[in-house]
Amino acid sequence: MDPLDFLELEEMLRFLHCNKTEISCMESPVIFLCKLKDYNLISEDRFKKVSRMKKKEKGLYDILDWFEEKKSEHIKLFWKCAFKETVLSHNPKLQMLRKSLMDGSYHFDTQLPEKVETEDNGEKEKTEHSEEEVRKENSVKKKRKYSKSICDEEDEQPGPSGLSTSAQKKSKKICFTPPMKKGEKGEIWTWPLYKSQLPVTCGQMSGTLQRDKLAKGEKCILANKQWFAPGEFERFAGKQSCKNWKLSIRCGGTPLGKLIKEGHLKTVAYKGGNKKAKKILFSLEEATTESEKEEDDEEDQDSSSDEPTTDEEEAEEQTVQQPEAGLSNTKVFKVTCGGLAGTLHKKRFASGTLGKSIRTETSWMTPVDFCKESGPTNVSWKKDIRWDGKPLSALMEAEILKIHSLLCACPLCKPDPEDLENEKNDDDCCICKNEEEDQELVVCEECPRSFHQKCHLPHVDDIILNDDSPWLCTFCVFRANHVCLDQLDVNAVMSQQISQHMMQCQYLLLSLRSADEEQMFSPDPMGYLANYSTSIKSPMWLGKVTEKLQQKQYQTVGEFVSDVQLIFANCATFNRGNPEILAIGNQLRELFDSEFKKAFNIQDQ
Repeated sequence: MDPLDFLELEEMLRFLHCNKTEISCMESPVIFLCKLKDYNLISEDRFKKVSRMKKKEKGLYDILDWFEEKKSEHIKLFWKCAFKETVLSHNPKLQMLRKSLMDGSYHFDTQLPEKVETEDNGEKEKTEHSEEEVRKENSVKKKRKYSKSICDEEDEQPGPSGLSTSAQKKSKKICFTPPMKKGEKGEIWTWPLYKSQLPVTCGQMSGTLQRDKLAKGEKCILANKQWFAPGEFERFAGKQSCKNWKLSIRCGGTPLGKLIKEGHLKTVAYKGGNKKAKKILFSLEEATTESEKEEDDEEDQDSSSDEPTTDEEEAEEQTVQQPEAGLSNTKVFKVTCGGLAGTLHKKRFASGTLGKSIRTETSWMTPVDFCKESGPTNVSWKKDIRWDGKPLSALMEAEILKIHSLLCACPLCKPDPEDLENEKNDDDCCICKNEEEDQELVVCEECPRSFHQKCHLPHVDDIILNDDSPWLCTFCVFRANHVCLDQLDVNAVMSQQISQHMMQCQYLLLSLRSADEEQMFSPDPMGYLANYSTSIKSPMWLGKVTEKLQQKQYQTVGEFVSDVQLIFANCATFNRGNPEILAIGNQLRELFDSEFKKAFNIQDQ
């Protein structure tokens, strides 16, 4: 017997109205939402938005509110979906609601007060103000800027003078928010008062920037009765590890690079630019492995950056670095401890308990935490953690890894709350592996991954960033929703509309691009491989598949799979004489095949 056959539409609506809170607190909301989406009662966008929420109660309540107001004519179909056996079996609260209709314990004659649409102006303004503060706080947590390097040896060693010691304090990751909107009073660089000069800051240091001197490439910042070039002012403020004054020096919280890009400031290339380009050729850690005297000499040389570097100096430095050109240039080491595996990142390493330097699939950990996670171990983390069959202490004895001094004041050893928050996620995009400092990274609240807005699928809009709800990446959303997928066979999957399986296809494509460490299959091969177009008649690459998927050019899952398989077929044809590239292509193909079966819940025949 179906209790809905004995109810009027008005009674069904009232039953929903009085039980929205109970429904929103159900145990398995994703299964319920899937059923509503299957019957076209909610849109794909609403389904995805609530699925990405870490706490889904409010999102589900909003959907119920919206349905009651906009889709009331489909209320009977709504309750039929809610009382389906697959939904009821996972949600005891819905079972109780259905039982109250069956046994007559629910009474429809209860009178409700009139619905209140508005509230007092004073309370409304106070509520809006409070919500705005919470939204801003969550928005700042959700996004941050990429920082190329966290710490170098100059930050590790205590300085020989009071000036260098103070410069080491409170060095932190580059992290800034966008400037205020145009027209607001915060844009002081547009005020007539600051037509010729601007107040600037770098860390805890303040100064005054002369616009005309900056445009001429002269020393343009006055601080403590001294004139500094921008790079010198950055070092004077203790931010030398940033290596980019356009990001570290700010006016009213806005980086100078932003003002230069928007045309508010004019500048020319400062002398000594070759110095910076030269240093990129060598590992930053290697350049500071000599004695304290040599470090001081290097600081003095950097402070006089108005003179270009000669070819003799560059050749001399290259000769010094040559003996350590092997492992010392390696930035990431694959490590294990018992049955647990991870990757140790050199620039994040400080000591056993400081600096979350080891990344697993689920989180960043310190070496000591990595050992605890693996289970019972020996006394020393240096011996328990293994690299290439050797204990981690071997890398320390070879001075590849260096434990920071007890007096070190870098962000790893003396982190502030912002630094600790940044350590939870990757420093670069897990898809494109790009290290562009101007690109903003969006961090997942559930896993350690970070993404550029346009690298993630679907693309992350600014509206989502400003939303006050936690943001989850597609990897985490797929893992949370995978449990409610029915078993399918390959032929059935290929013929289905891709709009019903967009999340699975986005997950598959992100998995391939993330596994493509060298980014060989992402760009257009005709742009960097000679004679490619003569050998391959139908070129295809992961970047093209991403573009077509984002623009909804595929109609069925089979069309999407055909393009991906075309990439691997082209790789096998073009690289017949290159077994190394052929092996990488085969690995990606095998990854796609296994993840495809997992994504669509296909059982092996």
